[in-house]
Amino acid sequence: MLRETHSALPLYLQLSELLAREIAAGHLLHGEKLPPEREMAAKLETSVGTLRKALAELTRQGLLERRQGSGNYVCATKTPQNIYAFFRIELLRGGGLPRAKLLSVERLPKPADFPDFGTSHEGHRIRRLRYLNDCPCVLEEIWLDGGYTDRIAPRDLSESLYLYYRETLKLWIAHVEDSVGIAPVPGWKPDAFAPPAGAPSGYFQRISYAQDNRRAEFSRNWFDTDKARYVARIR
Repeated sequence: MLRETHSALPLYLQLSELLAREIAAGHLLHGEKLPPEREMAAKLETSVGTLRKALAELTRQGLLERRQGSGNYVCATKTPQNIYAFFRIELLRGGGLPRAKLLSVERLPKPADFPDFGTSHEGHRIRRLRYLNDCPCVLEEIWLDGGYTDRIAPRDLSESLYLYYRETLKLWIAHVEDSVGIAPVPGWKPDAFAPPAGAPSGYFQRISYAQDNRRAEFSRNWFDTDKARYVARIR
């Protein structure tokens, strides 16, 4: 069940994101026919109108094919273009709808040991706790180059940072480069993140590239391996 209080995204977009991640995880197979819309809406505890908007969004992305008089069929051969296409942490069973709890946002000098990115010596440090469905799974420390905007207020941030970048800063993240490993959980972690500070956890750091192929963002991410996994799919 999806609740509007869990996310800043409209309910139909939450639903389309959830279904897109189910397709990516292989829970909905290529060529599979979806259940009738009323049956599907009842199972997801949403209205038929909301479900239809979500299915239309998936059709626009090429992840569904609507056959007149027959129904909706999964197209799992497309590269996802959904909001969370670059979010590569899934529940152990696969999938899960991402949502975020903002912990802090500050403009600070970039640490000296960071890789080069952007044009400013400062960056916007955004710390968040990421959930999959209702499960706290990921700590994020995201640094956006300070050259893109002078200030980011907490109220400015949408559920998806990349959506905020596109709509407000006219910044498109075109591709990313991830390095995956293990690292100790940082001391600033909130109580909801189960692994204790200093304990080893799954870890990846990311360099994100803008539409002009310049490095725009650097992030560090710690994930709870008892609950989630890192998955990259190549089509």
